[in-house]
Amino acid sequence: MRVITGTARGKRLITVSGNDIVRPTGEKVKEALFSSIQFDIEGRRVLDLFAGCGQLGIEALSRGAISATFVDCNDTSLSAVRQNLKNTQLEDKAEVIKSDYSTFALRCNKQFDIAFLDPPYKAGLLEDAIIKTIPLMSDFGKIFCEHPSELKLPENINNFSVCKVYKYGKTLITVYKKDVL
Repeated sequence: MRVITGTARGKRLITVSGNDIVRPTGEKVKEALFSSIQFDIEGRRVLDLFAGCGQLGIEALSRGAISATFVDCNDTSLSAVRQNLKNTQLEDKAEVIKSDYSTFALRCNKQFDIAFLDPPYKAGLLEDAIIKTIPLMSDFGKIFCEHPSELKLPENINNFSVCKVYKYGKTLITVYKKDVL
């Protein structure tokens, strides 16, 4: 796994082995996702919730995001995030937090412009994670949710609605943004 483009282009990222711990976003999915949002990243504040090895947040930092917060509750994953940030020389723009998503959302006093949510598929956490992430989003923020194609997410959650769905094989990326009044 590598950083696709930007200041850390081509840098290798370490991953955590074992699907019980983390399931990294596939390279083709990551490349397609970032191609679709390439002009929306620069200067943005990013949340990488369920960070795993941190590849989504690191890709965003490499492409010009001003900051990224990486949240995971697994020590092995957080160690991989820290090592990947060091290897890409992006640690000065990053904050790494050990927490479950719910506790983080309750305690967080920051706002984000982009949030990546990629919880373990079988854990059933995604909809609740979206609900808890919404209050952390800026007025123009977008939440990118990676999930299996068989999982149907609601069109509207609180004051956010689906604005786009990308399909990559058996993987979907559902994008939520704030409703415009």
